[in-house]
Amino acid sequence: MKITLFLLRLALGWVFLYAGLSKLMNASWSAAGYLGSATTFPELYQWFASSQNIGWVNTLNAWGLTLVGAALILGVALRFASYGGILLMMLYYFPVLHFPYVGKTAYLVDEHIMYILVFVLLISAHAGRIWGLDHWLRGSRLTTNRWTRWMFS
Repeated sequence: MKITLFLLRLALGWVFLYAGLSKLMNASWSAAGYLGSATTFPELYQWFASSQNIGWVNTLNAWGLTLVGAALILGVALRFASYGGILLMMLYYFPVLHFPYVGKTAYLVDEHIMYILVFVLLISAHAGRIWGLDHWLRGSRLTTNRWTRWMFS
């Protein structure tokens, strides 16, 4: 079970790290098209895609993916990184969901929901403690207060 969780953590980490780095290295990349075509909560996503917001949205998206991926690979602050990954996947999920029916371009359960479930599994199994930095940081001075103890557990 430990090897499976470790490999799952590494694989998901690589998916996120690669996605983030590919966005950071491509100066012409923008989330505006994806956000502008949202059918669920279109006002929110069009606000994200607006010219005054798209710069910081692109930056947060690319760096968020990169940092979540790096944290998963290193097994550091896994709980914190996983909640960030869940937030990103929820934000990616809603633009492709079609209400009141499902079926044109997304199903009720798609890859975003599967990623969310994997993050929940990694959190509940304390996967950062399995051959990750969370194992070593757990007893260090970094974990003397409640918030950092929560983050590195």
